[in-house]
Amino acid sequence: MKALKLSVLFLAFFSLTAVAQDKQPIEFEQLFDGTFAPENVQNVRWMNNGNYYSATNENKIIRYHIVNGNEQVLFDGADFTGTDGESPFRIQGYQFSADENKILLKTDVEQIWRRSTRENYYVYDRNTKELTKLTGSDEKQQYAALSPAGDRAAFVRDNNLFWVDLNTGEETQITNDGEFNKIINGAADWVYEEEFGFAKAWFWSPDGDRIAFYKFNEERVNEFFMTEWGELYPEPIRFKYPKAGELNSKVSIYVYHLDSGETTTMDVGEETDQYIPRINWTKDNDVLAIRRMNRLQNKQDLMLANVETGTTEVILTEQSDTWLDVHDNLIFLNNGEQFITTSEKDGYNHIYLYNLEGKELEQITKGPWDVTELIGHDDREYQVYYVSAEESPLERQLYRVRVDGERKQKLTEKAGWNEVNMSRDFKYYINTWSDSYSAPVVTLHRKNGRQVRTIQDNQELEQHLSEYNYIHKEFTTFEVNGATLNAFMLKPADFDPSKKYPVLMYVYGGPGSQTVTRAFESRDRAIWHHYLANQGYIVVSVDNRGTGARGRDFKNQTYKQLGVLETQDQIAVAEKLAEMDYVDAGRIGIWGWSYGGYMSTLSLAEGNDVFSTAIAVAPVTDWRFYDTIYTERFMQTPQLNPEGYNAGSPLVKAGQIKGNYLLIHGTGDDNVHYQNTIEMIDALVAADVQFDTFIYPNRNHGIYGGNTRKHLYKMMTDYILENL
Repeated sequence: MKALKLSVLFLAFFSLTAVAQDKQPIEFEQLFDGTFAPENVQNVRWMNNGNYYSATNENKIIRYHIVNGNEQVLFDGADFTGTDGESPFRIQGYQFSADENKILLKTDVEQIWRRSTRENYYVYDRNTKELTKLTGSDEKQQYAALSPAGDRAAFVRDNNLFWVDLNTGEETQITNDGEFNKIINGAADWVYEEEFGFAKAWFWSPDGDRIAFYKFNEERVNEFFMTEWGELYPEPIRFKYPKAGELNSKVSIYVYHLDSGETTTMDVGEETDQYIPRINWTKDNDVLAIRRMNRLQNKQDLMLANVETGTTEVILTEQSDTWLDVHDNLIFLNNGEQFITTSEKDGYNHIYLYNLEGKELEQITKGPWDVTELIGHDDREYQVYYVSAEESPLERQLYRVRVDGERKQKLTEKAGWNEVNMSRDFKYYINTWSDSYSAPVVTLHRKNGRQVRTIQDNQELEQHLSEYNYIHKEFTTFEVNGATLNAFMLKPADFDPSKKYPVLMYVYGGPGSQTVTRAFESRDRAIWHHYLANQGYIVVSVDNRGTGARGRDFKNQTYKQLGVLETQDQIAVAEKLAEMDYVDAGRIGIWGWSYGGYMSTLSLAEGNDVFSTAIAVAPVTDWRFYDTIYTERFMQTPQLNPEGYNAGSPLVKAGQIKGNYLLIHGTGDDNVHYQNTIEMIDALVAADVQFDTFIYPNRNHGIYGGNTRKHLYKMMTDYILENL
């Protein structure tokens, strides 16, 4: 009987090996040629008539019937020439007027930082078929948007805010004090853009007769500069960047009244060393909601401002022993008396109902799991739609529940990852589902979850997945340091448990992040992992302590000690891997990018007895070099927590690095400055540590452009093949 079982196992293994051999190996070029890239639905806009939505496809804006999918082209870029007068007009964003007869079009987009851009705007009249430039200026604008009625538009130019009457073409300047590296009106400064996640910093009121906007006074912020290489005498690029413990911009909030031309200052308190991470109009055209946080980001006030007088009232205050995350989960109900928001105050991120006096009326969701996205509230049926990790931290599922917490219903059916785009009237939603080995499928559903039709099935990609050695992820957990850590493993297609394989661990590991999910991944780094598995490597990724979707306490335990617990976890898992029969214990490496590069560096330094190789791309090497908002949220200031900064600094541990260490950075990195790598090189040299490094001139944090990405991955591949 035992011999029979062994024979069956042998035949099963032989069958799997044969299948793997029948498939094509993933080629290096396929990291970049789109072989494994899914088709998606781009730029969806739900239309006034509840039977339609629009999206962009092949440089056209197309209206789709929700039920039958019938198409109508609303605007075709090929019918018009671009700004150069020769090439077709390129659609890079669009917005409808309230009656949908006019379309505001964005083109000629010029990237500044991560989210900030400059562009040209045009207005297309669907009735006359005419395309006209939004403004007569030859300069590009920023963040143009139509008013709710669609008869006006506003935008930012040269750090000032403007509005234009679309009927007359008359342009009105709202602010006049904008100046580079001094005053910004209606747009975010660098650190707000990067860490609070917005670049457009102005907002139409519900009636469209007022504009609320931010003013950033960044005169006191220290200036950072990078060198733009390429000329005989290279030029410096200068911008205001507040590093941990240094001065931030002074931020104020104003409301401009279009009819009177007057501007009212909102009272945000006398303290200037604070943050205003969000402002939102309520349903009342006279009331603006302002969220205010202290410098350490462990206290947040929700204030309501009277926009006529500028007076404010704090209606809700939340505090934490660690930090509070900034989010967009704030919905004011149509009854004008209540609002919905989320909080981690019970240990997990959940949805709460309050009245406008700040009294909690209901905890809408409960349980040992996190709500990851608040979709919206259907005022007609008093139902809240949300996405959560209730099934598993590795998954995302859509639910709806009444505001009293009753009649919760799971709307998505299949295990895996779901991304939801819901119509404004909450009658339909578009769902993008994927799994770690299943290409995204885009479907349209009624609000009760019933599927109407499939929009995109990605069958061509599914075919590629079946033809190539695209490896199934094995999900597992590791019990280390008193914690259960989620992980995935990619094994070679012809895996033989009797052999020993080298292991490359991939790490990010930053607060609230996740690398271990059941979502389909098509980015070059994900395909690279499959390529390496095709080359005979086992690829492993672990979500250490401090990562997301597992509650407040799991996430916040790294407070004031970034890099300490996370590194311990990565090393402990590597030690567990080294004990496995099929792992070559002398060939375990680790790599990461940004926070992951920081982690791979620390892991090699503190775990040099288990790790033999590390690659660090654009790493932080000391938190004193990084920005105020992100760093101080988790670490407090260097002045308050010098021990924590030293405990998690690769610079301090440079002398502990042994083995193969490759350090990569772009000199044009405005986010994690090249300074981090320069200082690390200096520390390594001082400690007499040998290492390898490669610098990409003028490339930013993403290290891309032209042949750059291909060159980067070829270099890292060669390094792994030669050293691990």
